[in-house]
Amino acid sequence: MADIIKQLQSVLTAEAVLTEPGDLAAYATDAKIKGLPPLVVVLPTETAQVQAIVRLCAQHRLPVIPRGAGTGTVGGAVPEFRALVLDLSRMNRIRTIDRDELLADVQAGVLNADLQREAQQVGLFYPPDPASRATSTLGGNAATNAGGLRAVKYGVTADWVAALEVVTADGQVIHTGVRTRKGVVGYDLTRLFIGSEGTLGIITALTMRLMPLPPAKKTLLGLFATLADAGRAVMAIVRSPIVPAAMELLDSTTLRAVKSRTGDLLPDDIALVLLDVDGSEQEVEQQSAALRELLAAADALEVRVAADEVQADRLWLARRSVSPALYELRPHKYGEDVTVPIHHLVDLFDGVTALATKHRLPHACYGHAGDGNVHVNLLYDPADADEAARAKAARAEVFRLTLALGGTISGEHGVGIAKREFLPWEQSSAMIDLQKRLKRAFDPLGLLNPGKVFP
Repeated sequence: MADIIKQLQSVLTAEAVLTEPGDLAAYATDAKIKGLPPLVVVLPTETAQVQAIVRLCAQHRLPVIPRGAGTGTVGGAVPEFRALVLDLSRMNRIRTIDRDELLADVQAGVLNADLQREAQQVGLFYPPDPASRATSTLGGNAATNAGGLRAVKYGVTADWVAALEVVTADGQVIHTGVRTRKGVVGYDLTRLFIGSEGTLGIITALTMRLMPLPPAKKTLLGLFATLADAGRAVMAIVRSPIVPAAMELLDSTTLRAVKSRTGDLLPDDIALVLLDVDGSEQEVEQQSAALRELLAAADALEVRVAADEVQADRLWLARRSVSPALYELRPHKYGEDVTVPIHHLVDLFDGVTALATKHRLPHACYGHAGDGNVHVNLLYDPADADEAARAKAARAEVFRLTLALGGTISGEHGVGIAKREFLPWEQSSAMIDLQKRLKRAFDPLGLLNPGKVFP
């Protein structure tokens, strides 16, 4: 190993090669899943360095685990055995923003919020908006095909990636995709790499599509007596001609968790539908009026409009803080990003409530209800062995329920370590075998993020 360290230091610098136990320990976990510390962590700043590192790892048969900011929740960037972690967070330059072609060329370690801010300064808009935008990287967003708060109108990361720069398992650099609006030459490898969780290649740079910044925006709230009522309101809005820029649902448990962040702004014994509309001033006024009518017709207890941008920001900040806030109610949780067809939202809510009651667990439901992507959280104390066992059993039943409703066990977080045992519940053996063959074709030595996704 000493020889490998010396070679890595020759590629980078001694400061960019981490070997101290304290440093390595930080890379043994992501936002939720714990694994093992890596043998070494490297922090490149250029694609050529990534190339050299990958070639060196191939020579020594050393697994490579690419990592962005470590905000994932399924262990996709967590080592389980002897491995090198390739931390791309220092590859954080926004190279160009092309206002004519509405494109941004960025390195993989650029934070989502940084691109949003830089684009906005020149009148442009990057819509994908995960709750972790302030800390998650664009490379990581692409590797998991992250969704976010605005996915209901603007789609997910894949819908905004024009092209990728990827280092392959043998250390070659390839460029996928096109800068033009259309292009159908060859296989769509861009889409294949997106969502592959670093198992097929290492994304080092991206060309992101942008759009003109909508000139106006308004935030609305619908307060409901029950989660089921809120779910029915969501379905009514989805069936209408109005497409909100964001449509989030929060149950009463969630609202109690974020009470310290909202103060007297919201009651905590209701369910909430939180919406944004954007566009021209006229469009925003028309859409917000139509949404107020829809919410009222769906038996909302009250419909409110955020008084100003400060109040709207406060509401959305509370929504972004839900996941960490739930730990204040219980020391641990299973937080699953299941997704069902919109017309089964209420069935999902009713089923989860029944499962939580059966297993005697507090639970919370919130998330991107506009596209059926609900974060089901089962709260428990790992120090209580019986409660932990009940939570584990309930989690599996949530997945069974989701699949029975025609849904998927992951709408945006990916599979990683945490969900790989459940992959055969959703996909056939033929599908899994085909994906494994793709993996072997792209990574014959099995060195790129091995063990992830497949059981």
